[in-house]
Amino acid sequence: MRDIQEKISNASYWIFVVGLGGFAVFYMIAPISIAILMSFTDGATLRFPPEGYSLRWYEALLDSARSEPIHTAAMNSLSIAGLTTLGALMVAVPAAFGMARLGQRTATTLEPILLAPLVLPSLVYSLAALLVISNLGSGPSYGYVVAGHIVVFAPLMYRTSLAVAQQVDPSQEEASTTLGASRLRTFLRVTLPALMPGALAGGFLVFMQSMDNVSVTLFLADPKTTVLPLRMFAMIEESLDPRVAAISGLLITATIVLLIIVQRLIPFVRGRRT
Repeated sequence: MRDIQEKISNASYWIFVVGLGGFAVFYMIAPISIAILMSFTDGATLRFPPEGYSLRWYEALLDSARSEPIHTAAMNSLSIAGLTTLGALMVAVPAAFGMARLGQRTATTLEPILLAPLVLPSLVYSLAALLVISNLGSGPSYGYVVAGHIVVFAPLMYRTSLAVAQQVDPSQEEASTTLGASRLRTFLRVTLPALMPGALAGGFLVFMQSMDNVSVTLFLADPKTTVLPLRMFAMIEESLDPRVAAISGLLITATIVLLIIVQRLIPFVRGRRT
């Protein structure tokens, strides 16, 4: 009887853990692998498998004369994502630190309000924001895009920062002030370094979500503010331009590199604290 139970347990492990887990990994990796392979196509349009392999579309993508609109859209996306990350850092980290110091009942009451932009569909928020700024006599602009991204994605940084802030020992701050440090110096030298792992993880999530966002940008951007996701959609609709696959390949590579950097920085920051 015991042998049968062990066999059933082993079979369940292989089915649910190895089988379903392997399928989930394959389901995530396969599209990325296909996108990378297609980025090296030698054909004049997107198709899989590629007709041949070359770097012609990466060369075309890097050519400022042939791909100037793409470069402009990429710079807009990078600047918006950078400003969004900075804005989220200035808003979400202090909010997370304050919530960690509040009583449990008060924090439980206020937290759904802070997380509401993340829970609500961004499409609904974007339409509502457009109606508000229109009633104020204004119109879509670059600044409204950045502000919209901060509102929608700052909760991501708030969640990662809150998880770290709840582990910060208040006695460290009390010891710093007891030894004569001002509140500002205590925050900069004790509290902020302790919150940095959460801020780095949240910053990565905010930056990538902002780079990839379509709905907020679509409603709040003026005609001059073209971002990379919208430009890629237009290229696919027009001609299945293979440069879209080259853009995807660069974005995948940049994401992996950035993720590795963040993973290396977090243990380094924690080591500096100790």
